[in-house]
Amino acid sequence: MKKFIQEKHQEAALDDLKTILAYPSYLQEDDETPFGKDIQAVLEKTLEISEELGFKTYIDPEGYYGYAEMGEGEELFAVLCHLDVVPPGNLALWDSKPFEPTVKDGFIIARGSQDDKGPTIAAMYALKAVMDAGETLNKRVRFIFGVDEENLWRCLNRYNELEEKATMGFAPDSTFPVTYAEKGLLQIKLHSKETSSYHLEAGDAMNVVPEDATYEGEWADDLESELKKNDYSYERDGQSITVKGKSVHSKNSPQGINAIVRLANVLTTKDDNKALLFLRDYIQEDARGLNIFGEVEDEASGILTCNAATLSINPEETVLGIDIRYPVTVEKSFVGDKLKAAAEKAGLIYEEYDFIAPLYVPLDTPLVENLMAVYQEKTGDMQPPIVSGGATFARTMENCVAFGAQLPHAEATLHGPNERMALEDLYQAMDIYAEALYRLTCQ
Repeated sequence: MKKFIQEKHQEAALDDLKTILAYPSYLQEDDETPFGKDIQAVLEKTLEISEELGFKTYIDPEGYYGYAEMGEGEELFAVLCHLDVVPPGNLALWDSKPFEPTVKDGFIIARGSQDDKGPTIAAMYALKAVMDAGETLNKRVRFIFGVDEENLWRCLNRYNELEEKATMGFAPDSTFPVTYAEKGLLQIKLHSKETSSYHLEAGDAMNVVPEDATYEGEWADDLESELKKNDYSYERDGQSITVKGKSVHSKNSPQGINAIVRLANVLTTKDDNKALLFLRDYIQEDARGLNIFGEVEDEASGILTCNAATLSINPEETVLGIDIRYPVTVEKSFVGDKLKAAAEKAGLIYEEYDFIAPLYVPLDTPLVENLMAVYQEKTGDMQPPIVSGGATFARTMENCVAFGAQLPHAEATLHGPNERMALEDLYQAMDIYAEALYRLTCQ
């Protein structure tokens, strides 16, 4: 195997990564851009960096996506990336400012370092290193930059309406080795038109287990008593009670602690709001929705997970947001029908918010076989391809899989405070990507 990545590539990649990490590119819709000025700005900056690396670039006139391309030929190899991030969450839990990238103890720390700006830059510089070594591409390689991955995927939906789809490719937005199957994703909003005497807004995003949920009002004393009875962690400031949880990605929701569910458990001692009762009686703290779906699991992809991600209560309406990741062999209709029946029984109105079908690429395809061979030769790690509860852009095109950049030993810090990526891991991912791109697009 050739050694493509040089120290100059590592240093330049880190500099450019710091640049794009500084943009607070989470969804903030406005009248001028589809997803917010910061998202538009990081897309434009990334395309500027791409041009400096030798790519030809294009940006959608409306700002839904952009891409950077090298090579010639009829075949198109896609590297499916995203530049948007989830909100930073509770800033008090960060040791440094989330959009002021910091290098400390061998890590680059910032929101987006692991998901997905770090992997994006790693893959871009991997191809740059291959080109610097004098290799010639036998197909076009297109880095497609989405900017709504953490929400409704409107970016890649628009791309697929207007642009050429890939022959094959990968998304550097998961864990090594190859993720050849991804669970189905179904996101639901449950509505109730009940009136309420208080306001409550909890949960930052549908794909994150909420780490805190705050109630402010006349029931603070009673709720504190209930929190103590249940041994729930909380903070109090006057009439404000903040229930504390543990934030993780929705795909790993059984590993988290859902602050919304815990707040609902104590709030139902004072309030018979239908959504709160639904959380207490149906969702509960198992993060699997066992009272709704029963045991749902398959050998290929594991268990169904169910995350109560967002809750809004105001004098006019209550809206509960739920994120479900279901096994690849399970039908969407089974999941949706079960949840809809439970919601209707509880007096809630069911609305489908988002759906992404499962991903499955056979293990004996040249794409999977080549990527697995590169990973195993580079690392000596012989673990088999994996299945994920996460949803990556690999689902948006045929014959695409997720491939890194998180190494198996690395802690998953995406979507949580102090998101970080070890520089050693960043550089190893660059090395793996360079060899993979060489084998799949040059030979």
